Order: sequence, then structure tokens, then C-alpha cells
Amino acid sequence: MPLHTTRRAVLALSAAVALALSGCAGTPSASGASDPLPSWNDGAAKQAIVDFVGDVTRPGSPSFVPPPERIAVFDNDGTLWAEQPIYFQFLFMLDQLKAAAPQHPEWQANPAFRALMAGDHAAALADQKALLEVLIAANTGMSADDYDGRIRTWLAQARHPKTQRLYTEMVYQPQLELLAWLRERGFKTFIVSGGSHEFMRPWAEKVYGIPPEQVVGSFTPLKFEPVSGALQLMRQPGMEVNDGPTKPVGIARQIGRRPLLAVGNSDGDLQMIQYTTQGPGRRLGVIVHHDDAAREFAYDRQSHVGKLDKAWDEALAKGWTVVSMKSDWKRIYP
Repeated sequence: MPLHTTRRAVLALSAAVALALSGCAGTPSASGASDPLPSWNDGAAKQAIVDFVGDVTRPGSPSFVPPPERIAVFDNDGTLWAEQPIYFQFLFMLDQLKAAAPQHPEWQANPAFRALMAGDHAAALADQKALLEVLIAANTGMSADDYDGRIRTWLAQARHPKTQRLYTEMVYQPQLELLAWLRERGFKTFIVSGGSHEFMRPWAEKVYGIPPEQVVGSFTPLKFEPVSGALQLMRQPGMEVNDGPTKPVGIARQIGRRPLLAVGNSDGDLQMIQYTTQGPGRRLGVIVHHDDAAREFAYDRQSHVGKLDKAWDEALAKGWTVVSMKSDWKRIYP
């Protein structure tokens, strides 16, 4: 065989092998060295996720979706990081409240404030209108830059009462793997949370790989106005809450595409998953069930924080994928 013919044959074979390997990359079996989700146990939940991602990203698949349309949305509290014994942002806002309290004796008339000062979080949460009134009062009236600095300082030193980890270390290792793998497969990953975007944006990119512009959360009104001779963004009273039925609104307004994949853990995520799974073509709804009291926390229908009741019933009725933290995750935290 002539040399140039041999060379062409070798190049053709090399190209064929490379093409075959590229077609297999990122579509591994549920176990083995190429496993993209090593902290997930083999089982129905993991296989459902792997099958779905493979199906919508494989060229030639009837369910193939072009990369620009591959949108995955995740709740944050209880889905990407822990939320017990109380939402972490609530603890931050409570610390801001305690710091401001000496300058506001009038807060003593607020029953939620009195309950908070007594350490009775359940009683404070029971009167949500009074609670929001005092918390918002303590967390407004400052510049956006000042508030951002307070958040960063608090997160750098505050620790979880049970684990003594920094709160940004209370993230779930299996979910970090899922986020990274989805991005490898051409997905754009978003946080869609009831927490405020200003509380999540300072650290979400470093911890989750999700940039600030891909965080959809509750928000406080801002005004760009002169303060002490300089123009600043100033936080105003009030808050637009991004939870429950307003999550699809936030998705439509900020993302502009209906997600293919939605992951949540509570009734606050019900409408987000409904909105996702009711779209055309193949879509996947996932519910994370907190059933691991030994390694994390166990709660669902009766919980004051992260209640999973209506969304649990919907998941069973609609065949959404339910992830058992106890059975499906080999480890919880990084």
C-alpha cells in the first residue's frame, strides 16, 4: 500500500475513533470510572436523571434539545444547601435586627419582634406579616453596596449550630456534581429561590458555579439617588417575594425560556416544577426528600421550614423523580 494511502487510512481511523469517543463522552453508565455523579447511589432517581440528560443532549435523539434551550432551574434552600433549623438568610436578617434594635425601642410593640428576642422562632414565624415588617425595617435604609458587604462579612464567620460549618459549606455534594455535569452537557443552570438574590449572589458563583445574573430570587426595591454627595443604589422598604406561584413569573421575566429540568424540595417549588413539566417535549421534575435524620435532617409534611405536602402528592401523582437523601446520596456535604 502506498505511504500516502496508509496515512489517509490512519487519519480516517483516528477521526472515526475520536468521533465515537466524543459521542460517548458525558453519557456514562450509572456506575464506573466515567460516572458523572459519584456521590449518587445507583438507583431509580439517578438513572432517571442520567437517562433524561442523555436523551435531550444526544444528537439524533427524538427528544434532542439545542443547547440554547437547555435550561435547568434549582431551588436553593433545602435543594442546594440545608435550610434547618431555620432559613439561613433569616438568621442573617435576625442578626441585623438585633444590631439595630437599640436604636428602635418602638419595635417592642411588634409581637414577632418580642418572640424573636425571646428565641421563639416558631411564634415569630406564625405571625409572618409582623415578622416581615420588623425584619424589612432592620434590613433597609442602607446602600446596596453596604448591604452586600454585611452579607459577605456574615457568611465569612457565621457557623451552623449543628455542624459548626460555615453556611456556604452546608451545600450538598451530590447537587454540586449534578450542576457541574449539566453544564458540561450544555445546560445553563439557574437558582430560582424564595431567598433574596442579593443574599445569594455574593457567593453562588464561587460555590455553585452559577453567576449572579443566573440567580432569580426575592428582591427589595432600589432607588438610585444622591446620598452624602454621591449617587448610590439605596434599599427601600418592601420586598417582592419569589416563591410558590411567583416562581414561574420570575422565570419568565428573568430567564425568558421555560426550563427543561426543575429541582426543588418543598411546596414553595410546586408551581416551578409544574410550569417546567407542563411544557412540550421531554421534561423532568425532581423533588429532594429530606429523610436522613442521621446525616442531615428528616422532615416533610408537618415542617414549619421546607414543608413538603402538596408537592409530595403532586410528585407521586405526576411521576416526578423523588430523590431520597438517605438512600440516593452517598454523602451529604463536601
